[in-house]
Amino acid sequence: MLWLLLLIPLLITVYIIMQQRRQRLITSFSSRSLMRSTIPTGSNNRRHIPLSFYFLALAILILGLARPQAVISLPRIAGTVILAFDVSGSMAADDLEPTRMEAAKVVVEDFIESQPSTVQIGIVAFSDNGFSVQTPTNDEEMLLAAIDRLSPERGTSLANGIMMSLDTIMAATGQTNTNYYSNSTVTPEPTPTPMPRGVYTSAVIILLTDGENNQSPDPFEAAQTAADRGVRIYTVGIGSPAGTEVHIEGFTVHTELDEATLQQISQITEGTYYNAESEEELRSIYNTISSQLVIKPQEMEITSLVAGIGILLFLFGATFSLLWFGRVP
Repeated sequence: MLWLLLLIPLLITVYIIMQQRRQRLITSFSSRSLMRSTIPTGSNNRRHIPLSFYFLALAILILGLARPQAVISLPRIAGTVILAFDVSGSMAADDLEPTRMEAAKVVVEDFIESQPSTVQIGIVAFSDNGFSVQTPTNDEEMLLAAIDRLSPERGTSLANGIMMSLDTIMAATGQTNTNYYSNSTVTPEPTPTPMPRGVYTSAVIILLTDGENNQSPDPFEAAQTAADRGVRIYTVGIGSPAGTEVHIEGFTVHTELDEATLQQISQITEGTYYNAESEEELRSIYNTISSQLVIKPQEMEITSLVAGIGILLFLFGATFSLLWFGRVP
């Protein structure tokens, strides 16, 4: 289509030749005084302006036929949210009705249904280990099915939940999925290059737990790794500080919300801690955790924009021609 641009200089050449021929005819058959009486002052120069608009508009429309594309930065609601779900035995406690886990599930499902399609949601479950239940997606049915499968089991390792959430974020964004912890060491290796806190504004971790950490590694080291990645962690305390009794594998265990640990994890990553002692408070928490408005470069076709500019130039040319000469050439 771009080869059609060669028509523009050809048409301009034809126009110039026609104007020269017109001028010779006027000179041959009219006196100079007759020329001044029939041609308005200044019209000789002005008559070229509408045609200039037409030629420019034609060139732009030909560019539009080539279907141009451009990388445009578009503001939109987008991001990745990892719901890190504590599935330890203490989540079976009934200080939230019917249990901590079931109350959290209801609100998580409401949260999933309220998100725009541009937000990718992943689900991570953790007890004494962390594992990815659902990779980030905007498919509501898959997410709700993954939530329904969760059930309480074993101990609690907050660090494993955080690290698995980070791995899920990095995998979803195409970055190297690094295993920061192994059986031989609890030291992150290799150490990630620290980034400003909160710089990863399009990804957050929502950690739903009662905060009772009883398994290694250290949750604060894991939180520092998240901070080095620029990922914020919002901690949601499930349960009450007074606690309650829960029966696990024939044993009766007293379990209570460890707010201090969850507050420190959020503080390290510049996130926020929320205390949820009731289902209503859990709902209000999710209403305050909003996705970030991000500027995302996106390649898109701009044919309609180019065509609009071309049509606008045609209208300018026609308007000037009507105002000055009472006709459209």
